[in-house]
Amino acid sequence: MAEFVTLTRKAASEATGTAFLLATVIGSGIMGERLSGGNVAIALLANTLATGAALVALILTFGPISGAHFNPAVTLADASQGGVLWREVPAYIAAQVIGAFLGVAVAHLMFGAPLFSVSNHMRSGAAQMFSEFVATFGLLSVIWGVTRRRSDAAPFAVGAYITAAYWFTASTSFANPAVTLARAFSNTFAGIRPADAPGFILAQLLGAVAATLLFRRLAPALPERAPAVIIAHDEAAFLSASEGKADGPLAERAGFRFTEREDIR
Repeated sequence: MAEFVTLTRKAASEATGTAFLLATVIGSGIMGERLSGGNVAIALLANTLATGAALVALILTFGPISGAHFNPAVTLADASQGGVLWREVPAYIAAQVIGAFLGVAVAHLMFGAPLFSVSNHMRSGAAQMFSEFVATFGLLSVIWGVTRRRSDAAPFAVGAYITAAYWFTASTSFANPAVTLARAFSNTFAGIRPADAPGFILAQLLGAVAATLLFRRLAPALPERAPAVIIAHDEAAFLSASEGKADGPLAERAGFRFTEREDIR
């Protein structure tokens, strides 16, 4: 029962965080387009800055509960290295997809648009798909690389990377299957045609696999840090932390270390 309650909290965290992420992506895209006077570069800049900033805030907010994946590619990569348990993966991914669609609906309601609308924004071709491979490869590389040594810096590294990737990739760096699916039902600045979504998702998953394989080779001890993706999270560890101890395997896997001191006993 306790495990079910914990998983429910993690799923709620993933759904809520992903919803806010999509509300940011779609909402800032609409706002940027309305205020830019037809200048696409200004609209994209507004979309970029809002998304990068929101990612930092959302990972810091929800990370201690679920890890703040907000992304099926991250969840699957993490599970492959022993981070998220495989039996938790369906709940994580379902929560991310549901949250993504909820976020789209929220953004549309805020700007007086239909709840959902099929996107006509064409993002097709080999260059776009390759861009998504590169974007997701880079995202997972940043996550694996940073969490190895400084998990607390991961929110800022992820936010900075996505901000940059918006501009150096031709696809504007979706790098997230749940985000891609939901954005197919937003006929706005940030949308993508449903027909183009499968190619994006395939490229994203391949990019995640490639980055994980690379870092498994570069850092053989990677599975030891997988439970801390994107940042350290484990309810049992935090319960132990509140008591000033970390004597269980869950606490150790989450990256917590405590030492007793005579002067605070």
